[in-house]
Amino acid sequence: MTADLSQLVKAYDVRGVVPDQWDETLAELFGAAFAQVTGADAIVTGHDMRPSSPGLSRAFARGAAARGVDVTEIGLCSTDQLYYASGAFGLAGAMFTASHNPAQYNGIKMCRAGAAPVGQDTGLTEIRELVESWVDSGAPVSDATPGTITRRDTLEDYAAYLRGLVDLTSVRPLKVVVDAGNGMGGHTVPTVFAGLPLDLVPMYFELDGTFPNHEANPLDPANIVDLQKRVREESADLGIAFDGDADRCFVVDERGEPVSPSAITALVASRELAKHGGKGTVIHNLITSWSVPEVVRENGGTPVRTRVGHSFIKAEMATSGAIFGGEHSAHYYFKDFWNADTGMLAALHVLAALGGQEGTLSALVAQYDRYAGSGEINSTVDDQTARLAAIRAAYEGRTDVTFDELDGLTVATADWWFNVRPSNTEPLLRLNAEARDETTMTKVRDEVLAIIRG
Repeated sequence: MTADLSQLVKAYDVRGVVPDQWDETLAELFGAAFAQVTGADAIVTGHDMRPSSPGLSRAFARGAAARGVDVTEIGLCSTDQLYYASGAFGLAGAMFTASHNPAQYNGIKMCRAGAAPVGQDTGLTEIRELVESWVDSGAPVSDATPGTITRRDTLEDYAAYLRGLVDLTSVRPLKVVVDAGNGMGGHTVPTVFAGLPLDLVPMYFELDGTFPNHEANPLDPANIVDLQKRVREESADLGIAFDGDADRCFVVDERGEPVSPSAITALVASRELAKHGGKGTVIHNLITSWSVPEVVRENGGTPVRTRVGHSFIKAEMATSGAIFGGEHSAHYYFKDFWNADTGMLAALHVLAALGGQEGTLSALVAQYDRYAGSGEINSTVDDQTARLAAIRAAYEGRTDVTFDELDGLTVATADWWFNVRPSNTEPLLRLNAEARDETTMTKVRDEVLAIIRG
């Protein structure tokens, strides 16, 4: 008999409730399966601040070591710190975190050496199948000599590496409020920012996987209210919020107003292109703003549009040799960081851009924020396919409209576009709309929502 792990193993990672859906026994099997599928003789592991993370991480290490794999544990870390270790040491890796999910959740983000992603099509399916086959009997005994499990601290090296990619030594002094949301930003920010001309105002830096102040998901407007208020109270130059595992960053300007992740993508893209002599490919997913490919072209680069999701972005970056990639969800990917996503490096770019001139952040990003966007709007539906067909039918007869189905359904004209994507895990449709002005965007958004929810 095999266990059904379909609710636990997602498209890009493992994620579920502890101990209801998984526990240390399963984590040990995942470690053994990871060792077998990757064929690695050495791996690196890390974990976030959730109460269940140290035990799950150590169980995974035991499972891998039993298959003859040497395990380097870097302990408490952000997800991008784990990617740093995977890239710098040339080791496959596993990060124990459930990112922004509530406290009862935990998960595993896995990668091959050089931070190359392990997803549904790159090994995760095989890992799941092995774990399912071993649930009742346990992993078969290996003939290999058991591997070692050793500890190594990488925080200082990670911080030095990032600071070597963005020069902040000559920027004007900036006052920055950082909301770590009781997540791993509270662990990494003090070391990364040490010695820089920054007046740091920390919020919720205490590591606490029960998230006592707010969810560590800065894309939900409710979770940045405290940061917005504090930026205004402190007369700060900007505010930065990190999610639970600190691989995403969200920015608010000196007024406490949110800065669109598309605007951050465009800003960082312009800086990365300048660094590479005005040449290079920049990846953006299909629901980032029109402003992103425009800015990329204006700065000499080549924009490439992809599906939503880090595995698609990372795969396209690897095949195209792209220098940078950005998503609407505040994930930012860098060639100089093994094509992996790092919110911290994006934050350093924003600080360098702001500190390298005398204006405000709102004035700086205005050139990158050119259109009116709806943000992502989720609707629960009974039949995703039928609703998508109804949307297409509603616009099919129009001569000014184009369609594409790269990811869900995108409908576009010269003045507006919208995309509707089905969730892979829930009965939801996700709508993003953009137009040249707010009135048009609102009209299009409401038209499509009426069809989705009709």
